[in-house]
Amino acid sequence: MIKPSEFIHPEDAAALRQLESIPGFPALAKKVLELGYEKLKYGINMASTIRLSENQLPELYRHLPPICERLGIKEPEFYLEMNPFPNAYTSGDTRVFIVVTSGLVEMMDDEELDAVIAHECGHILCRHVVYNMVAQYLKMGLDALGILGAIAKPVEYALLYWSRKAELSCDRCGSIVTSPEVVARTMGRLAGGPKSITNKLNMQEWAKQADQYDEIRNDGLWNKTLQLAVIIGQDHPFSAVRVREILKWGQSLQYKNLKQNLKAESSGKRCHKCKRSVCLDWGYCKHCGAKL
Repeated sequence: MIKPSEFIHPEDAAALRQLESIPGFPALAKKVLELGYEKLKYGINMASTIRLSENQLPELYRHLPPICERLGIKEPEFYLEMNPFPNAYTSGDTRVFIVVTSGLVEMMDDEELDAVIAHECGHILCRHVVYNMVAQYLKMGLDALGILGAIAKPVEYALLYWSRKAELSCDRCGSIVTSPEVVARTMGRLAGGPKSITNKLNMQEWAKQADQYDEIRNDGLWNKTLQLAVIIGQDHPFSAVRVREILKWGQSLQYKNLKQNLKAESSGKRCHKCKRSVCLDWGYCKHCGAKL
């Protein structure tokens, strides 16, 4: 079983601590959920999209169970939405569900679709879903109804900032199930178009664009202000930034150790001395050094 602490992006963890330190935020989150919008959204989704299962479009549904099993989470409900715009999202608290659009399914190959679904499952594993729902409801303008008062806008911006960082953690989750390269490919499809156009995309060159963006963003107070005005209302980071972050993590010791540990767990073999999982091709236990 994978734990969020094994892959969570440090900026996600820091942003969440800041968010939860806002006076009155937990009470605000609870109040938003009490308004009944969770059940409203679930009902609309149930009535307007197609629920996938072994009996309903099983070829598409079967992407989900092995990903949930690998991540050690309870399987959420899974839906298909007719929408040419490629997208996927997760919602719900008491009844969690994942939705993928027809545009996404048509654009992605099987590996890329697995990466997207694993990304959505990452939101469940990291328990992002409730706060994401609160962010969505604030963007819908609940403060305009007089429900949340003057604190709504600062809280909305804090939630959106955290949401952008949370996406980086879920990209990591997608790369655990597939690979950083596959996650980067999905970003290429979403930013540049179908495989027929983006198949030969140079990911390293694209990642450099994030460095160039940082140079622009950090070039004086005015440019920082302009760039902040653009990003402050968004719930996802820019694509080039996500690609740079996931490719960098793919080269990290944390990622390599995590993948090695998962490989050892899947082998079913254990060290006779320390009883920890080991890979079939190890001559010595990398945990305790015992000869295998």
